[in-house]
Amino acid sequence: MTTGLQRVLRPGRIGRLPLPHRIVMGAMHLGWENRDDDGRALAAFYLARVRGGAGLMVTGGAAVSAAGADVPGYGVLDDPAFRARLRRVAGEVGVAGGLLALQLFHAGRYARPAAGGPRPVAPSAVPSPISRLTPDTLSAAGVSRIVEDFARGAHHARELGFSAVEIMGSEGYLIDQFLSPLTNRRDDEWGGDPQRRMRFGVAVVRAVREAVGTDFPVVMRMTGDDLLPGGTDRDTVAEYARALAAAGADALNVGVGWHESPTPTVQAVVPPGHWVPVASAVKAAVGALPVLASNRINRLAQAEAILAGTPLDLISMARPFLADPALIERSRAGRPVNICVACNQACIDRSLVGAAVSCMVNPLVGREADPEFEAEREDRAAPATQAEPGVRAAPSGQVGPVVRVGSVAVREPRTVAVVGAGPAGLRAARDLALAGHRVTVYEADREPGGQFRLACRVPGKADYAETIRFLTAELTRLGVVLHTGRPVAGADEGLLRRYDGIIVATGVVPRRVDLPGGALPHVRDYGAAFTDDALGPRVAVIGGGGIAVDLAHLASQPGAGRPRQVTVLLRGERLGPRMGRSTRWAVLAELRRRQVAVVSGVRDLRIDTDAVHLVDGTGAARSVPADTVVIAAGQLPADGLVRTVRRTGVWHRVVGGARDTTGLDAVRAFAEGHAAALAFQRAAQGAGRTLRVGEPA
Repeated sequence: MTTGLQRVLRPGRIGRLPLPHRIVMGAMHLGWENRDDDGRALAAFYLARVRGGAGLMVTGGAAVSAAGADVPGYGVLDDPAFRARLRRVAGEVGVAGGLLALQLFHAGRYARPAAGGPRPVAPSAVPSPISRLTPDTLSAAGVSRIVEDFARGAHHARELGFSAVEIMGSEGYLIDQFLSPLTNRRDDEWGGDPQRRMRFGVAVVRAVREAVGTDFPVVMRMTGDDLLPGGTDRDTVAEYARALAAAGADALNVGVGWHESPTPTVQAVVPPGHWVPVASAVKAAVGALPVLASNRINRLAQAEAILAGTPLDLISMARPFLADPALIERSRAGRPVNICVACNQACIDRSLVGAAVSCMVNPLVGREADPEFEAEREDRAAPATQAEPGVRAAPSGQVGPVVRVGSVAVREPRTVAVVGAGPAGLRAARDLALAGHRVTVYEADREPGGQFRLACRVPGKADYAETIRFLTAELTRLGVVLHTGRPVAGADEGLLRRYDGIIVATGVVPRRVDLPGGALPHVRDYGAAFTDDALGPRVAVIGGGGIAVDLAHLASQPGAGRPRQVTVLLRGERLGPRMGRSTRWAVLAELRRRQVAVVSGVRDLRIDTDAVHLVDGTGAARSVPADTVVIAAGQLPADGLVRTVRRTGVWHRVVGGARDTTGLDAVRAFAEGHAAALAFQRAAQGAGRTLRVGEPA
């Protein structure tokens, strides 16, 4: 057992179900539950986590009726084809020794129906800011039918071979809507006072318990604090928790906040472990009943501290299992873990619109069933790397998990140069080395990480540094040679010709803007500003994208002296228009809290020694005081090496920002790094002894 994780790795129990440790993989709707593949992709996703040491895993929500589906294409338990897919998933996970709980789900007023589908229903006709629809009010008979729907769904779960069920009663979905005075305006047996408002959730638990019997675990996901003014008070939450326990719940999984809450709950601006006191309050109300803490816990060390410092029994972690399927086994072995950075870009943001979920730092999510790579294994040795003359290779031949980026074994290891050690380059290098190739990475800067090395300075983004640490540790483990402070230029054409493949991942450079006064000494580009701790007390940021937002967030933090006065100047009307929908509002709220000023519609900018002069969107001339002016007006590809690489005739790919900055984000960079490694592997498998093919158009 790894030192420091004794409590996490101690066996646990929910009802009569023994658990191998105290970590539960929380529910995540993946967006491919209804894929027409007989459940193959869904099963592969969960099996990868079983192999990585996961204990009990909770599926994404399975709607107990068509009216309860969250988005078009959502899986509905009344659909025989959906049940057939679930049967395969539960069966394969069970054979592999895994534990899978089916989450029973009803969206209520949050439902966004397909054209011609059933209208959303709720306890009362209160408009939803999520669906932008007003639901139909349920009749008393309709309420009873939904209780029966949950019971029937639980019966299906047991019959299909699941190990447990979790009732989705948090985050503002139907069961929460009955509990809250904001959304339940009834005055009958299902509403009118706290006791009648909690009756629906209690009835659902009781019906589910009766449907599955006493020996089948029933977990209730409940909201410990809805974070809504005028919502459910703490005394009611405590009473409700006790009522759920009395109705037959074997454990309470405590969520925080509704989707419409004005308080962020899972975004990176929320400190890790921030919501543990909410779960602890529920635990105090129910005594011996197992209670799970959740939300913003992304390391097993944090989970260990929570279990050591509170009476809580279990920890629910969801997105961390996207970032690293082998989270448990890596931690158990004391090896680096690919940490979830809470960016939400490829997971929550996609889930909110019904798209297929992936992960920024792990682009293999959703591709676990692909025939062109094998899932991570702990029983393979890493390949040795042959260093170039005069260069000491990193340690090699160590045993660890290996993802083979091809279904066919490497006939002959090839040599590959990766130029650039940002997100795309690091990912490409790791996956090439995992496939058995000999990889050398050249990075012009003194440290690897690229744009991530800048981002990790931004409040809430410190974990971006963990991504760099994980990938560089993997390169060391796999014997990759990493040269830092070593730019590659046109004069290195001879060096590049020695390799069988080249990945150009040289990233981006800040876009220069020709402004009057732009050459003054207090004007700098965003790259310099991120690493400059001597910003003046009055900072003007010119630009309106995500980088400008990050810079304003960083600059607005209190430093050694008084807080800085920060002003963002943007040509458009909307700040951070391409930021993710689940994150943008939370970060902009933080900027408002820090009193960052935003001036939109600016034109005719002119920089002076102590101010930026401009005309704003109303046509008024203004002067913004500034001791430091930062240009954050976009990026251009750092593609100066591409022409040289093409002249070599060597197989190559250009990835990430070096290829194109249009729509560039880290999700794309990581995905392109992986895709380049996969493309090289395909080419290497199909080639003879020599591999000299240029990049396809």
